Amino acid sequence: MPATYVALLRGVNVGGKNKLPMKDLVEIFAAAGCSGVRNYIQSGNVIFQANAALAKKIPALVAAEIETRFGFQTRLVLRTAAELRHVIENNPFLSKGEELLSVMFLASSPEAGGIAKLDPDRSPSDSFAVHGDIIFMHTPTGLAKTKLTNAYFDSKLQTFSTGRNWKTVLKLLEMMES
Repeated sequence: MPATYVALLRGVNVGGKNKLPMKDLVEIFAAAGCSGVRNYIQSGNVIFQANAALAKKIPALVAAEIETRFGFQTRLVLRTAAELRHVIENNPFLSKGEELLSVMFLASSPEAGGIAKLDPDRSPSDSFAVHGDIIFMHTPTGLAKTKLTNAYFDSKLQTFSTGRNWKTVLKLLEMMES
């Protein structure tokens, strides 16, 4: 039986770069064999159903098709509804106010040595916590001003990440479970 997944694309439709119409993105997932495909907002969040074997292939298939059709490279990570629910239930910063929270979804769990290289004082007033393949973030001055960026985490942790604000994380789970 197919499971429900969310694909989180990195760097799509951000600041006028890497333009990708969501209608086309939905079509790419459907053409790859996914069912129940729908998107949320314009930043590359796609909910779909697939069996485990197909889901494992989706990141490479979708990235290759986007490069062929739209001429840019992107990466994506997948999460199941259960994984997203776990993120929501385990955010250590929930008491600090949802409007200041975000999550970095990592392609893989980082090694302990990479985590040890992270500087907790890199971005004063901002906080982060690494939990497996997730980085929870609390950014009181806003994401636009933080020094806790994808590039920083990717270089230190030897993986790649894509971030979402807390409101988006909550909405994606709601859509996955409906």
